[in-house]
Amino acid sequence: MNLKDRVEHALKHEIAPALLLDGNGIEVLEVENGIASVRLTGVCAGCPATIMTVITSLEDELRKKVPEVVILEVAP
Repeated sequence: MNLKDRVEHALKHEIAPALLLDGNGIEVLEVENGIASVRLTGVCAGCPATIMTVITSLEDELRKKVPEVVILEVAP
């Protein structure tokens, strides 16, 4: 499994499956140089405060599961 696939699997199946249950989604766009770029969809996509809260908590957990990722960023 390549790094992008590992990040996607960790986010969708290990870290944030509840996010998906609430009608939200997370799409991994790319993973390069320690930065995972994602796009949030659904309700979370339109609220800046929610995005920061979600990303901060996801980032911490993602680092534990995929240590090659240093930063989790949200793309527009």
